[in-house]
Amino acid sequence: MYVNIMKDNTLLVLSDTHGNVKALETVLRWAEGLGSGTIGAAVFLGDGIRDLSRASEAAGFTGDWKIVRGNNDDAFSSPVHGAGFGGSHPESTVFEFGGHRLFLCHGHRHSLYGGYYSLIAAARNKEADAVLFGHTHVPCCENDEGVTLVNPGSIGRPRGRTGATFVLAECMPEKQIAVRFLGISRGGEIQEVQIPQNQFC
Repeated sequence: MYVNIMKDNTLLVLSDTHGNVKALETVLRWAEGLGSGTIGAAVFLGDGIRDLSRASEAAGFTGDWKIVRGNNDDAFSSPVHGAGFGGSHPESTVFEFGGHRLFLCHGHRHSLYGGYYSLIAAARNKEADAVLFGHTHVPCCENDEGVTLVNPGSIGRPRGRTGATFVLAECMPEKQIAVRFLGISRGGEIQEVQIPQNQFC
């Protein structure tokens, strides 16, 4: 699939692989095939940190990772091997990219099923203009109280009707973050996915 992307200003955003190394490898091989410098950074929002080194190595993916820990990553006591994957990872962090200040978290500490109030408060506390989060396995993108909320869904255990999804987010200074949802077809191809408007995630 051809995707028109601004080089260096594009984030690859993934979450919740839950051991599905094959799906992650498919996405990373596709991302690496876009060409050097196309993906400015890759973000992983938890629940599958152990999958990253195996899939990255198999796909030849050399992107720079920003990683936060999910509730299911806490259970792993052994270290994750591979460059950039060892050691402990925070449950949340702030990441400056493309003129935006992004609050990254898995989401399990923010009562997501009751609304976005806690996420928005956390973003404002960190002076972030956007939140990237996972946990629910349901893709969505919306602007709430001036904060952009993006959940890439899950490529490992998707919920809802959209199937396995991830995000390419184009970040440009003084512009709204442009979010594209992509998925893996039954045939293993990467394709654009339409997310229902106002889908609660």
